[in-house]
Amino acid sequence: MILDKLSLLSDEQAITATAASTNVYDLGAPGVVPYGNIQLRKRLGKSDCKIPLLIQVVEDFDNLTSLDIAIETDDNSGFSSPKEVISHNVLLADLVAGYICPIENLPRGVDEQYIRLKYTVNGAAPSQGKITAGFVGGVDGSYQGNP
Repeated sequence: MILDKLSLLSDEQAITATAASTNVYDLGAPGVVPYGNIQLRKRLGKSDCKIPLLIQVVEDFDNLTSLDIAIETDDNSGFSSPKEVISHNVLLADLVAGYICPIENLPRGVDEQYIRLKYTVNGAAPSQGKITAGFVGGVDGSYQGNP
C-alpha cells in the first residue's frame, strides 16, 4: 500500500488512552452552483465509488481489553459536535503488528467537511501500541484481519 503524508490520519500514533487521530482530513468547504444560490453538500460514500482507508496496527498493544476504532465527521476542525459514521471493536488478541482493521473504505454517510479517527480504550490503559491510518490507493486484499 502506498501512503501519502497529506492523507495520513495517524502516523505511528501511540494509543495509550482514548484519543482522536493526530491528524484531521479536510474535504474542503461545500461549494455553490455557478450562477445560482444553491449550496452543494459533500456526499462522499453515497455512490459506488469507494475511497480506500487503511487502519493498521504497527506495534503490539498490551493491557487493554479491546479498542474501538471509529470514523467521525464534523463541520468544524475542532470536532465540537462529531458524528460517528462507523466503528469496529478489536480485541487485544488481534491488536498485534500487521493487523488491518476491516474498515477498508470510507463508508456512506460522510457529508461533513472534516474526518478523523477516534480510538476508545476499553479496560486498562495500554503502555504500548501504535497505529498508522490514512487514505490509500487500495487495501491489499490478502491481509484480512490478522497477518
